Amino acid sequence: MSLYEKVFENNREWVASQLAQDPTYFSQMALGQEPEFLYIGCSDSRVQPENFMGVSPGEVFVYRNVANLIPNNDISSISVTQYAVEYLHVKHIIVCGHYGCGGVRAALDNKDLGKLNIWLRNIDDVYRLHRDELNALPDENARFRRLVELNVQEQCLNIMKFSFVQHARAKGEYPRIHGWVYDIATGTVKDLEIDMSKFTDELKVYQLK
Repeated sequence: MSLYEKVFENNREWVASQLAQDPTYFSQMALGQEPEFLYIGCSDSRVQPENFMGVSPGEVFVYRNVANLIPNNDISSISVTQYAVEYLHVKHIIVCGHYGCGGVRAALDNKDLGKLNIWLRNIDDVYRLHRDELNALPDENARFRRLVELNVQEQCLNIMKFSFVQHARAKGEYPRIHGWVYDIATGTVKDLEIDMSKFTDELKVYQLK
C-alpha cells in the first residue's frame, strides 16, 4: 500500500476513533467555528501548530505560506486576516516563524530563484531595514536566526498597519498581536515579546470612523 492510499485508511480509522469517544463530534464541529487564535505560519511540513500549541480543532484559524509573510499587496493573507478579525473576532493573531526556515535562508543566500524572487524580496526588505544589526552579528548562523526573528517582527507590524485591525483594537483590547519562533530542533516556542505600542509612531494610523 502506498503512502497515498494509506492516508485514506488512516482517515477511516481516525473517524471511527473520534466517534467512539464522542458520537456527536462531527455533527457539533459542523455547526461552526469560534477560534480564539489566528495563526499565521510557514508552510514547512515540519511545523504543525495544532500539535505544539496543544489546541483542538475549532480553536485556531490557520494560514500558512512560504516564510510566514504578510505583504501589503497580497490579497490572500489580507483576506484571511480581515475575515479572522471582522467575522471570527479572534482575540490573538500569532505570526510564527521557525529557525531553519528555507524561505529566509534562500533570501539570505541571495540566489536567483526565478519567480520565487518576487516573494522573497519581502525578506530582502527586512534585511535592508535591519542591515546594521544583522551585519554586526558574529557569524552567518547568528544572522540567519536573527533574520527569522526580525522577519516575524516586521510581519506583525504589517498586520498592525491594516485599517481593520486598527479599528478593531480601537473598540477594545483585541486582537492582540504576537510574534513567535518555533525551534524545530527542540520543539519549543519562543515568544519574541514584541511591544507593538513602541512602533505606533512609525505606523500609518487611519482616521477612525
